[in-house]
Amino acid sequence: MDFGGSDAYLSDAELQEMPAEVIHIPTCMGAVVLAYNLPEVDSLRLTPDIVADIFLGKITRWNDQRLKDANPGSTLPDKAISPVYRSDGSGTTFVFSDYLSKVSNDWKETVGTGKSLKWPAGLAAKGNPGVAGTISQTPGAIGYIGSEYAFALKIPTASLQNRSGNYIVPSTESISAAAAEIPADTRTMITDPAAPNAYPISCFTWIILYKEQAYGERTLAQAEATVKLIDWMLGKKAQELTTHVHYSPLPAAAISNAEALLKSVTYQGKTILK
Repeated sequence: MDFGGSDAYLSDAELQEMPAEVIHIPTCMGAVVLAYNLPEVDSLRLTPDIVADIFLGKITRWNDQRLKDANPGSTLPDKAISPVYRSDGSGTTFVFSDYLSKVSNDWKETVGTGKSLKWPAGLAAKGNPGVAGTISQTPGAIGYIGSEYAFALKIPTASLQNRSGNYIVPSTESISAAAAEIPADTRTMITDPAAPNAYPISCFTWIILYKEQAYGERTLAQAEATVKLIDWMLGKKAQELTTHVHYSPLPAAAISNAEALLKSVTYQGKTILK
């Protein structure tokens, strides 16, 4: 195997279980968006506490006063809310629950963060297609899906209030804005960012690879090809292509960190990328 891919970085404990040192290189960005089925509502605004309490089963109807307060001028129906969640383990669930654990102490203490969770309320569905399909077939449903899937299929999504108090529509620009500052090893969740124009449930898509490429029966040519491919992904042309496949480009700071990490990759102790 040349490398792996994930929306969730390896924890310190997981890194210690690896047979050798690995590095995380972000290649593009995505987000988790809230898709809903309310034909009578043109646009929907949600606050962090509302999202948490919907998936905790505490807000059960669309005409709840808190939803009305967040959506002045809109007529929300007296209809049951059906939250939809992933039945399978996924990075999307990890990102969504990481966000909820940051914005809701109740969620953090009762459900927590993970790729698979014990959900307190709602309907289960497998994968982005399953969640989207369940939402489309269930009036009053709301669920979380990957932004690339929602953008590609033009699924209605809610705008979400960020830490600055602004309601942000998920877009390539608002997703990229979430990664203005990251650590050198790039291992950080960028949910609930401070940037006033950032969409609050954004994430990286990482390539995870061994820092020393001389393992197994790998040749120098294989290692060089792997590094060359990732280097191309970080380049201007590839980053411009991200929006064509409904992802978001990396901001300059993230590219700089990623390039530095890639230059640390070796084969038999010698740097591959000059």
